[in-house]
Amino acid sequence: MSELRDAGILVKMAHQGFINAGIDASAIYERCGITRRHIEDPQVRTPHDAQTIFWQACEDVTGDKHIGLHLGQNIPVFRGQVIEYLFLSSPTFEEGLNRALNYQRLLSDAVTAKVEREGGSCIFSIGSTSENRQDMRHLTDAILLGAIRFFSHLTQDSFKPLSVTVTHAGAEGDNNEYSEVFGCPVIFNGEQNTIEFSINILHFPSQHAEPELMKAHEQVALEQIARLEKQDIIVDVNRIIGELLDSGEVSLENVSERLDMTARSLRSRLADAGTSFNHLLANYRCNLAKQLLSRTEESIDEIVYLTGFSEPSTFYRAFKRWTDMTPIEYRKSKKHTGRQLSTV
Repeated sequence: MSELRDAGILVKMAHQGFINAGIDASAIYERCGITRRHIEDPQVRTPHDAQTIFWQACEDVTGDKHIGLHLGQNIPVFRGQVIEYLFLSSPTFEEGLNRALNYQRLLSDAVTAKVEREGGSCIFSIGSTSENRQDMRHLTDAILLGAIRFFSHLTQDSFKPLSVTVTHAGAEGDNNEYSEVFGCPVIFNGEQNTIEFSINILHFPSQHAEPELMKAHEQVALEQIARLEKQDIIVDVNRIIGELLDSGEVSLENVSERLDMTARSLRSRLADAGTSFNHLLANYRCNLAKQLLSRTEESIDEIVYLTGFSEPSTFYRAFKRWTDMTPIEYRKSKKHTGRQLSTV
């Protein structure tokens, strides 16, 4: 099974939220390994498992036990993506919502949403692969608040939540704050994370409805989903390379066997995704070697072993080819850069 990942646009939005809230997030990024590329390149998808680390770092650094709720207030409304365009070009809010739900993987592989009718109300529910409700409470708060603000934007502020339910536990005094932020009663320790809203909003007409544009936007969404599906094999191969690397048994045949496919099929799928096994292996080794040299005091011999090389000389030649520097030169350069940064 492919590693579950979240869209890069979510990192960019969180970054803008930190700026809007006046929070220096550099310590958070350092702890989570978030780089400028994660912030600036919306095509970079991040492992969903890292959400727990990210939100714990946010709480630790800010000292805010409700950082998800408060950051959610400062994150900009989700805009400028094909999911918004699918909503706007659809005739009604209901059609836009159902159409967008077909492409929710564009935002996350792990967070899923659905809408159901219950009497005169609708229940918009959000689920996650995480089994620990408390660990994901900050993400849940931010997503629910982001959904409400997005729906309000799409309906010209006509969308009003009737109630919000969260699966995590609330503390004494939380109810008033949560109700004030969400603009409705909030129920804790629920079975699902949900937003209840009036069924009448489903019929809200879009002023930007356009059948031809809707078809075009849906085609773009389909192409983006197809691109993600092609990238799945790359994520799988990288994961297995990491698992096999220190055993020295990393080969196309071994990886394909772990993926329950033939070497020929794996080679073909990687080519279809615009890469090759040798390219992925070299990139993985290069990035791992750079991290070990710049962030640890591991000896070169140990790094040779950890990156899956049988001989130091082979590692040296490969690293020189990758970076135009020897491993020792690279480590010295990173330490020098670190000293420069510490004096700024």
